[in-house]
Amino acid sequence: MKLSPYFYDLRSAYQAELDDLTQDSEGKDVLRKRLAQKRNEMAFLVQMMELAPEMVAVVFHQGFRFARPAALEHLIGRGVDDLPAWSTLADGAVLLEPWAASLAKTVLAEPGGERFMAVAAGLEYLQVHSRLAPAAQQADAEDEENDEDAAEHDDGYDNLSADDAADPHNARSREEASDNWLSDVGFDRKD
Repeated sequence: MKLSPYFYDLRSAYQAELDDLTQDSEGKDVLRKRLAQKRNEMAFLVQMMELAPEMVAVVFHQGFRFARPAALEHLIGRGVDDLPAWSTLADGAVLLEPWAASLAKTVLAEPGGERFMAVAAGLEYLQVHSRLAPAAQQADAEDEENDEDAAEHDDGYDNLSADDAADPHNARSREEASDNWLSDVGFDRKD
């Protein structure tokens, strides 16, 4: 499973939104109550679909059934401008619970409603299959990190080991490494 950067970023925001709704200040589980309140505010929430889709998508938490996971895995690999139409997903790949179908009507009546429903389905799919999402996210992050590390450590001083720098009798001392670094960032050498 490959996450697009769009779903990569939104997944953690969606999870944070669910976490915020889950417990009150006393630690009691209030997720159902808070989701019910949000669902009653759907007419207002649709105004936030573009700006903060993760805050609106939570109203559909546990409202989707995924009949064709391959279609969803394809969806979460796409960017926001390349998402399939909701109608193609609703045609057998994603099914709505009856209570969610009425909320979807409100969303689909709005501009951008089709795209939002695809996003909400993708986020909930990642939530339901959370064991897959972190693995994909971690693999993508490790690839990026390795690329960044390679570029970051290409400074020419990698040949100086920690033992070399700590050894006061070594010609390539810690001071020499420090002087080299300072010179590289624009300071004059002490020489």
